[in-house]
Amino acid sequence: MWSALLWGGISASAVVLGALAALFLRIGKRYIGWIMAFGVGTLIGAAAFELLGDALEDGGVLATGIGFAAGALVYTVFDVIVSRRGGSNRKRSGKDQSGSQAAGGADQSGLGIFAGTVMDAIPESIMLGASLLAGKGVSVVLVVSIFVSNIPEGLSSTVGLQKNNYSRGKIFIMWGAVLVVSALASMLGYLFLEQLSGEMKAAIGAFAGGGIIAMLCSTMMPEAFEEGGPLVGFIASMGLLTAILLDTFS
Repeated sequence: MWSALLWGGISASAVVLGALAALFLRIGKRYIGWIMAFGVGTLIGAAAFELLGDALEDGGVLATGIGFAAGALVYTVFDVIVSRRGGSNRKRSGKDQSGSQAAGGADQSGLGIFAGTVMDAIPESIMLGASLLAGKGVSVVLVVSIFVSNIPEGLSSTVGLQKNNYSRGKIFIMWGAVLVVSALASMLGYLFLEQLSGEMKAAIGAFAGGGIIAMLCSTMMPEAFEEGGPLVGFIASMGLLTAILLDTFS
């Protein structure tokens, strides 16, 4: 249980590192896009090998298919709601998210960024904790994938919050809250899934996989290409290759 809490916190700490980099360093948008593209590739690999592969093996095609479709649908519904409340560009460092809004609208946009980031982190963290149930230790593929993808998320989202006139202190409190939520989600994923049958575990694993893939397509992929250009296709492929190698040798 405590290992799940620890690894959930470690993977989410990359958001804080990204925020620190955005606040104190000058990092070009192109490099942010490249890091994000690599994270996209590793997360695709993690979702395919660690979540869907295990789900198919443990629960079969029906449970996996239903869980995956449900995860993608639920994430999309929540993404639409969060986007309408100001979080549509939560991973976009180059866009002024406040626009011509009044102060209240800008605050709503900042809260949208925060809510969207929490929403993105929960399915990843749950399955990170669940990966410990196999008794073979934490999934290296999931830890690396989540950590790498969280760095550019912290970078881009922090820039967006700064454009909404959020102070450094308030930004750190928000990302600290994301870290705590991620760690708790990882621990709860371990505790909750431990009680379930293999078929239910498979369905929930596929559910998280569907949410992750929907998140990648709606937020990370567009931002990576927008900031990094055509080179992101190759970089994402290298991220996927990295996930394959980690899965093979871990």
